[in-house]
Amino acid sequence: MTLGNLDNLIKTGKLKKELPDQNEFAGMLNSAKSRLQDAQIEGLSEASQFSLAYSASHALALAAMRWHGYRTRERYLVFQCLEHTVGLAKEKWLVLDKCHKQRNLAEYEGQLDISSQLLHELIEITTELLKPVESLGPVKVDSL
Repeated sequence: MTLGNLDNLIKTGKLKKELPDQNEFAGMLNSAKSRLQDAQIEGLSEASQFSLAYSASHALALAAMRWHGYRTRERYLVFQCLEHTVGLAKEKWLVLDKCHKQRNLAEYEGQLDISSQLLHELIEITTELLKPVESLGPVKVDSL
């Protein structure tokens, strides 16, 4: 895990340093767990499952970023930074990035075309992502 790459994004203005907050981190983690659990409820439409699982994955990715003391206005960056914040393999965060693009198509253009395979991968990767984000432990507040 190389956080130096994240510092390069500060230079471009894509990220900024901001002290992490334990309550914020815990809230994101709890929200992610709840949404991930709900995404797996039998009988929900695939669209609802996707929305819940995507929200859970985003909350986990943002929690990891915030734990390390970074913030961004660009939603997609939280997924691209997972390789550096929790060591998630590139092929996995690329799936989450694809889900982000699908979410945007649904949200902004009304095009919700989610395959069962993509939904399955989203839930699987989000479930996997939960462990390394939880293992970050309590937020350590150092000076920026």
